[in-house]
Amino acid sequence: MNREEKQEFVVALTEQIQEYGNFYITDTADLSVAKINNIRRKCFESDIKIQVAKNTLIRKAMEAAGGDYTEMYDVLKGASSIMFSKTANAPAKLIKQLRKAGEKPILKAAYIDTAIFIGDSQLDALVNLKSKEELVADIIALLQSPAKNVISGLQSGGNKLAGIVKTLQERG
Repeated sequence: MNREEKQEFVVALTEQIQEYGNFYITDTADLSVAKINNIRRKCFESDIKIQVAKNTLIRKAMEAAGGDYTEMYDVLKGASSIMFSKTANAPAKLIKQLRKAGEKPILKAAYIDTAIFIGDSQLDALVNLKSKEELVADIIALLQSPAKNVISGLQSGGNKLAGIVKTLQERG
């Protein structure tokens, strides 16, 4: 790669960092071509974009993106792949699924809506993250629950009241 190609690559990577807002840096070193192709296929099926990149280029892209990624610079050693997704936990779920078949990819770090997760030990926490859509659905369900209780209470109360009135009417 010449200097101009590297600059174009950094610009493209910077745009992806800014566009997606969520990215994972993983270690896919020493994997066979077949395993890498399998990972790429699974990423494509899960709407995740994956790219192998030199650590210096990843760092330059993070610096150009304008966020505070300094905590992540220490993990930029060895071979690195970067995964982009609109859904924050999708790459974590995919990594966990791929790990059933082998030891890699290993999570080096993840950046999710300004939160930074460092190390492979964070994988379970990332898998359990809820998307914005899931959180909104949970909030709506919580807000609807009291209203449903009031409505059912009023409906059953109305039925009881009608029964009492009918009983009193029959006595009188």
